[in-house]
Amino acid sequence: MIETIKQRKAEKGFRDMMNVHRNSPKASPGRRSTTLKHLFDLDSKNNNDNFSSSTRIISQSSSDPENERILSIISHCSTIFTFTDPLESPSLQDIKRGNLIQLLSILKSLKKPLPDQILSPLVTMISVNLFHSIPPSNNNAAITGDFLDDEEFGSALSPTWPHLQLVYDILLRLVLNMDPKVLRNYIDQPFLTNVLCLFQSEDPRERESLKNVYHRIYSKFTFYRSFMRKSMSEVFLHYIFETEKHCGIGELLEIWGSIINGFTVPLKEEHKLFLMRVLIPLQKGKGMQLYHRQLSYCVNQFVQKEPMLGGIVIRGVLKYWPITNCQKEVLLIGELEELVENIDPDHYRKLALPLCTQITRCLNSWNSQVAERALYVWNNEQFVKMAHSALEEVFPVVVEGMEKNLKWHWSKSVKQLTENVKAMLEEMDPSLYEKCLQEIGQKEYLAEQEEANRKKKWERIEMEAAKNQFLQPQKFICVSH
Repeated sequence: MIETIKQRKAEKGFRDMMNVHRNSPKASPGRRSTTLKHLFDLDSKNNNDNFSSSTRIISQSSSDPENERILSIISHCSTIFTFTDPLESPSLQDIKRGNLIQLLSILKSLKKPLPDQILSPLVTMISVNLFHSIPPSNNNAAITGDFLDDEEFGSALSPTWPHLQLVYDILLRLVLNMDPKVLRNYIDQPFLTNVLCLFQSEDPRERESLKNVYHRIYSKFTFYRSFMRKSMSEVFLHYIFETEKHCGIGELLEIWGSIINGFTVPLKEEHKLFLMRVLIPLQKGKGMQLYHRQLSYCVNQFVQKEPMLGGIVIRGVLKYWPITNCQKEVLLIGELEELVENIDPDHYRKLALPLCTQITRCLNSWNSQVAERALYVWNNEQFVKMAHSALEEVFPVVVEGMEKNLKWHWSKSVKQLTENVKAMLEEMDPSLYEKCLQEIGQKEYLAEQEEANRKKKWERIEMEAAKNQFLQPQKFICVSH
C-alpha cells in the first residue's frame, strides 16, 4: 500500500516537470548563442579567415608574373663587373647592361608604387653596385688646383661607368617616383653617408650624377635635410683643416648654392655660422681654383640676403689672401669687386681702407695679370664710391702705389693703365692728390737722409776697425800630425 502511494507521487512529479518544459518560451531562431564555446569558435573562424586572406595576398604578389620578372632582372643586375679583369665575359657585361636598361624603362613607365618585396632587393642591388672602395689618387690636381690634361683626365674616368651610369639613373628615378615616407625605410642615414663618400670619385661624370641624386634627395626627403647639411659641412671641415684633398668640393658647393638660395630672411644663426666657419675658410684651400666659382656664388647669396654680412666676408677674404699664388689673387680680386656691389653702403667707410690697401698691393705686383686685374677694379662705380667715402684715408695709400708703378713697374700695359687711374684720381680731388704727392716727396727725402746717415755710420765703423787692425789678415799656425 505504501509502495503504491510513492509510485503515484513520482509519476505526478514527472508529469509536472514535462508540463513546465512544454510551457517555457522557445529560443528565437534569429538570436545567437553567447556561450563561451560559441565565442571561441567565432574567434577561431575570424583568425582563419584573416590568415587565409593574407596568404592569398602574399601568394598573389609573389606569384604575380610582372613582379617575378622584375625580381629576376634585379638579381641579374647584382653581379659586379670590374671591366679590368681579363677573365670577365664581355657578353655577360652586355647582358647586365641590357637588364639595367630594361629595369630603368620599367621604373619610368611605372603606374603604381613598387611593393616592399621589390623595393628591398632593388635598393640592395643599387647599394652593391654603387658603394665601392675609392683608391687613393695618384695625381695632385685636387691639392694644387691645377686642371687635368687630356692624359690625366682619361685615367680619372671609371671603367665601370657603362653600368654605374644606369644604376645612378635608376636611383634618381626611384627617388623621383616613390613616396619619401615609403623609401625612408630603405634610403636611411647610413645610405646617405655612403652616397656622400662617393663624391671623392675622380670621375667627373660620376660626381655630376651624384650631385643630381643627392640634391633630389635633399629636396624631397625634408626630414633628412638637417642631417645632410651637417654631413656636407663635416666634409668641408675635414678638407680645410686635415686633408686639403677632395675631388667633389665643387659639386657639393653647387648643392649648397641651391640650398642657400632657398633660405628665408632673416637668416638663422646656424646658417650664419656655416658662412663664417666653413665657407670663408674654404678660401684658403690649395685647390681653391677648382671650386672658386661655386664658392663665390654661395658667399654672394649670403651677402645679397643680408648685406650686413658683407663686412664679415670681406675681412675673411683679406685674412686668407694668398702670398705667392697669382692665380688665386686674380680670382679673389674679382670676388672682392663683386662683394662691393652687394654690401651695405653703411659699411663703405669701415671697409674702404683695408680694401684699397689690398688692391694697391696687388696693382704693385710684378705679375702683370694681377696688377692689371687690380687696376681694372677702379672702373667699378661702386668701388670708386666706396673709396670716395673715406678719401682722406685712402688717397695716401693709393697715390703712393700709383707713383711706384709709374717709376718701377716693368710692364708697359700696367704703366698705361696706371696713368689712366691716376688721371681719374686727380679729377676726383686735385688738391688732395697734390698734397699726397708732397707727403710722398717728404717721405722719400727723409728716407734718403736716413740712408745717407746709415752709410756714414758704417764708414766710421770701418775706419775705426782699420785703425785697430781688425781688418788685417790673421796668421795661422799649421800643426803637422
